[in-house]
Amino acid sequence: MDLDKTSVPPPAPQHYEPGEGCLTAAIRIPVRIVVLVLVVPVRLVWDLLAAGARALHRSVLRPVGRGIALACSWLYESVLAPVGWFLGRVLFVWPWVALWRYVVVPVVHYGFVVPVVWLYENVLAPVGRGIGLLCSWLYETLLTPTGHVLGAVLMFLGKVLFVWPWVALWRYVVVPVVHYGLVVPVVWLYRNVLTPIGHGIALTATGLWTGLVWLLVTLLVTPLRWLHRAVLAPVGREIADATGVAWRIAGQISRAIGRALKWLAWILVGQPVSWFYRAVCTPVGHVVRDYVWAPARKAAVETGRAVGSALRSVGETVRQVRRDAWRALAGPPRTAEPVKAPLDGARTLRGTTTVPGAVPAPDISLRKQV
Repeated sequence: MDLDKTSVPPPAPQHYEPGEGCLTAAIRIPVRIVVLVLVVPVRLVWDLLAAGARALHRSVLRPVGRGIALACSWLYESVLAPVGWFLGRVLFVWPWVALWRYVVVPVVHYGFVVPVVWLYENVLAPVGRGIGLLCSWLYETLLTPTGHVLGAVLMFLGKVLFVWPWVALWRYVVVPVVHYGLVVPVVWLYRNVLTPIGHGIALTATGLWTGLVWLLVTLLVTPLRWLHRAVLAPVGREIADATGVAWRIAGQISRAIGRALKWLAWILVGQPVSWFYRAVCTPVGHVVRDYVWAPARKAAVETGRAVGSALRSVGETVRQVRRDAWRALAGPPRTAEPVKAPLDGARTLRGTTTVPGAVPAPDISLRKQV
């Protein structure tokens, strides 16, 4: 034996879960038995309802749904869509179109646009042109020579009266008063009083929150976590596994009961019906087919052929009598007369070739030439 090799622990079981103990192993089998007893009737009822629902859907609901869908589609395409389109146009399109076309447009055009255009063309435009000419003449005659000097003087007076006093008031009065009377005391109060108080309150709140969290974790979260890991999780896992196993076993039991009922129905109903069909209905059907249906069909075919032959002979006789009567009334048919060929070689209606040096004949049909 090699003493240098380390011992390898045996592998864990396949369905091993951490936290399983004697309690889990002790309650597993009773829980599965109780759950199986409770689940088997539920699975039987479930399979019965599922089979009935499938049959109902396949035989009733699907055809009814298709019929309702086809009826709704036809009703929408044939009735609702045309009526809705017509009503929509009557109620929401035609009134607004008529209002726009026959009320708004004429009122705006003749009540606003036409007067405004006339006022602009006949009053405002001439007045504006006159004012423009007057202003141009005044600017060129009076304002241009003295405009620069007057503008400089007015600008200096405006600065002296309206700019420099307010600038001096803002710079030498408002700013120092606000800075030294409000900003500096507020900054000192925030820096030396409020900031230390806020830091102390924040540290106190942090300590209180940390203590409260520690108390909650120690007194509530840790016991609940242990309860979940040691009791609730194993019990819930075992109940879920037991329910799954019981559901599968109940399915097998349900299928076995279904096969037994199917076999019983075959023995009691299907087999007698099959024997009756093979032993009674099939021979009777063969006898009816060979000795009743086949002779009747053969007789019907022969009768039809005889009637068709008689009808065809009667029709031929009627056509011959009608032809003889027509000959007696209208005379014998005329024989076809030959048509003379054209003398020149020019192009005609029946020929497209021309002869050099020949005068083309008129394009007249042969019936009119004859």
